[in-house]
Amino acid sequence: PTGEPRMTAISDLDTPAVTVRLDIMADNIRRVQAHLAKHGIGNRPHIKTHKIPAIGKLQMQAGAMGITCQKIGEVEVFVDAGVADDILLTFNILGRAKTDRLMALVKRAPALTVVLDNDVVARELSEAGVRHGLDVRFLVDCDTGFGRTGVQTPEAAFDLARLVARLPRMQFRGLMTFPNREPTTREFFERALGLFKGAGIPVPVVSGGGTPGIFTAQNFPMLTEHRAGTCVFNDAMVVSSGTATWDNCAMRVRATVVSRPTDGRAILDAGTKVLTSDQYGQKGFGHVMEYPEAVVANLSEEHGIVDLSACAERPKVGEIVHVVPNHCCVVSNMVDELYGVRGVAVEVVWPVAARGRVR
Repeated sequence: PTGEPRMTAISDLDTPAVTVRLDIMADNIRRVQAHLAKHGIGNRPHIKTHKIPAIGKLQMQAGAMGITCQKIGEVEVFVDAGVADDILLTFNILGRAKTDRLMALVKRAPALTVVLDNDVVARELSEAGVRHGLDVRFLVDCDTGFGRTGVQTPEAAFDLARLVARLPRMQFRGLMTFPNREPTTREFFERALGLFKGAGIPVPVVSGGGTPGIFTAQNFPMLTEHRAGTCVFNDAMVVSSGTATWDNCAMRVRATVVSRPTDGRAILDAGTKVLTSDQYGQKGFGHVMEYPEAVVANLSEEHGIVDLSACAERPKVGEIVHVVPNHCCVVSNMVDELYGVRGVAVEVVWPVAARGRVR
């Protein structure tokens, strides 16, 4: 009668659907921002978790200094949407196709900074800077114990930074690592910063990362900023790390029990094509909020196989359940949209704008 558009009810959402509890997400954004601000550490959220410019804007409005992207395709989407000027791209960029795209972005977002851990990447970036007449700001990626990318020693960080800073169009901005680890990250950065200080080279940026490392970031006094992605939603991996509770998990996959082949087994309509096969050290493939003793024991493409043997109460065919995934970042990339929900209503439908932007 009022003529106002009727909001969709959550109960009308067909399954499987990836929902985000808006009140929980807002609280997650506020809590992380407040903690880092209290300790004078810049908050640079990683958008790979949500890949949605509107959520990036909420993080910026809450006080973030800028954003982190993992791939050039993500940067393009977020620059197009006007989310932030200050962007850190935390990936080695190689090849003429990519360096030309990068330079087009540097023109539009002059504070764009890249990372590198070897001289091959550095020389290609320098050549692109010369080609386009633009300076390239860079951080040296340091492996402080995770065993992925990154120079292996403080001395290597110092040597690479000096080598690359001598290349045309390359501007040294600082150091980064993922994730913060006790005590190796502190020891690595203390030694590296001592070398730079001894040579009179300023290091304006020391960038740490990881959602489990947010609430201990202040234990690394050299950090100027922290990059975390998962914390905007949280997931089973974060809960197991002690950084969040199930009540802090905003992303929940709404699924239907489509089969009960035995008393101890239920089948959901969400398999690897929604929940993904990421385990991240977890038992099973997600946490069923309504049946906490249940174990999502196995997945095929479209089926979630749930072991109910530890459950006193067991779901019936047709029942709806909500699964907190092991790793929310990969779930966002599996679907075309996320549903922002509040109470019993769907308040917003976000297209996952940077979905599949892996180049």
